[in-house]
Amino acid sequence: QVQLVESGGESVQAGGSLRISCAASRFVYAMGWFRQAPGKEREFVLAISGRDAPSAKGRFTISRDNAKNTVYLQMNSLEPEDTAVYYCAATDKVFFSTNLGDWHYWGQGTQVTVSS
Repeated sequence: QVQLVESGGESVQAGGSLRISCAASRFVYAMGWFRQAPGKEREFVLAISGRDAPSAKGRFTISRDNAKNTVYLQMNSLEPEDTAVYYCAATDKVFFSTNLGDWHYWGQGTQVTVSS
């Protein structure tokens, strides 16, 4: 079993930046972020394995510190549309996808609110 604890979610102004973190209770092969906005389905954001370098998609960058079993999500130029609960997820599957079913462990979520 793996416990995931997110932190860093807060309210920010549009255009601002925020970094959220997720600490795992042990090393897990892959860690990732999903988000769920009000009234919408949970969607994949980014993921990273224990062997990957940091990667970016648009305004967001994921990185991890294997020594701390921690994954980070750096979010820049935030927009009101980024408002959501951000969930940390983890899996020991080597071949994982963006499908929720591939992710075995979930955090409780951290709220990110972007105001215009």
